[in-house]
Amino acid sequence: MEPLIINFCPTGMVPTKADNPNVPISPSEIIEQTHQAFEIGITIVHIHARDEDQQPTHEARLYRQIIEGIRKHCPELLISASASGRTVTEFEKRSEVIELQPDLCSLTLSSLNFVQQASINEPDIIVRLAEKMKQYEVVPELEAFDLGMVNYGQYLIKKGIIQTPCYWNLIFGNIAGWQGNMSQMAAAVAAIPSGHFIAFGGLGQQQLRVHATAIANGYGVRI
Repeated sequence: MEPLIINFCPTGMVPTKADNPNVPISPSEIIEQTHQAFEIGITIVHIHARDEDQQPTHEARLYRQIIEGIRKHCPELLISASASGRTVTEFEKRSEVIELQPDLCSLTLSSLNFVQQASINEPDIIVRLAEKMKQYEVVPELEAFDLGMVNYGQYLIKKGIIQTPCYWNLIFGNIAGWQGNMSQMAAAVAAIPSGHFIAFGGLGQQQLRVHATAIANGYGVRI
């Protein structure tokens, strides 16, 4: 049996200490919670850096502290860094973190709306991010919220911009994307080429159902 992929995302883009005092914000907090999770079995950590005002940031200086700390305490753990388009859209800012050479870096395969935010991912930016990841030998963590994103990912594979096998995070429960019901989860998996690595992420109240379905079918989870 293949080992289960458990992709731990300790901070995310939205919550602050006001929402939940346990949310890790500072580099030291993120490192400590990641270390605790590593000791009970996670295989990947997906990190989002926050600035001194608790806001999401692209700055490499903060990502460097987090990555170096995790590598010191969890040398066997794969590190994936966020290159999100929710708060910055410029290529130069979003790609700073790639130069730190995390093991993986997120690549959202299209623009999309969340309940209160948009994530802007123009085709040119997606391609440039993918090319820079290849240059720095960073594996793309392909994020897909609907079938159109999977289609675009396969287009990039055919063009040779992304190399296979790929690691796909299929995210369910966003209001403008796939929902965590059996028919949509089945359609998502059916769209992924064989031989690739797949993990499910469930948002909000859909998390437990989505993750239970993933584990029962031999897929990873993003928690």
